[in-house]
Amino acid sequence: MTDTLQIDINADVGEGIGNESKLMPYLSSCNIACGGHAGDELTIMEVVKLAKKHNVKVGAHPSFPDKANFGRLEIDISAEDLYSSLKQQVSSLQRVLHNETVQLHHIKPHGALYNLASKDERIAKVVIELIKSLSFPIKLYAPFNSVITKLAIAENIEVVYEGFADRNYNEDLSLVSRKNRNAVLNDNEVILNHVLRIIRYQKVKAISGVEVPLKIETLCVHGDAKSAVDILKYLNLELPKNRIKIQ
Repeated sequence: MTDTLQIDINADVGEGIGNESKLMPYLSSCNIACGGHAGDELTIMEVVKLAKKHNVKVGAHPSFPDKANFGRLEIDISAEDLYSSLKQQVSSLQRVLHNETVQLHHIKPHGALYNLASKDERIAKVVIELIKSLSFPIKLYAPFNSVITKLAIAENIEVVYEGFADRNYNEDLSLVSRKNRNAVLNDNEVILNHVLRIIRYQKVKAISGVEVPLKIETLCVHGDAKSAVDILKYLNLELPKNRIKIQ
């Protein structure tokens, strides 16, 4: 283990919470909703300007086209229609980025799309084709050892493995369902220990108590959590003390 480790910290933004100005100073990258589950041209523009001001890397956060359910439910949609929707969503963000002279850094699918692409090859291939359609190399934020990361690596797409600071894991590395009272981590010290174990030892303690291998390069704090800003402040303070650089 090197003396100093490093980690990227990201959050999903532009989703109607309105706390981006408080989050941005503590992020190194962000994922901007671009119309599938939330967001429109105005919110995209506002968040891009904030990201530019704070030198935060910008990613697209496309979703199943389902604002009614905030992109949290799997929907019955053909691969062609899903690709068309995702392409339109990312293009909406790219237009704003072009006007603000900001580079698109990565793509991170949202909600049900993220979860399904992690295990379903048909859906994963749609996201991979979306990334391949772009005119310059774009990174993919996705879970370690998932179907989509394996497909991306085979297509020479750079993958940034993502973990979650404020969520508990099952032994199969899926997130504990929010229906379970132990799904979300709220205590700052518990979150810090959870994060340190993952970054330092590449292991996560599952809700069963079993330690499971987990490699991450970016850490997500859910921007819609009530304590999101407090968690981010705490991690920004404590991680450097533990010789982990945020970048």
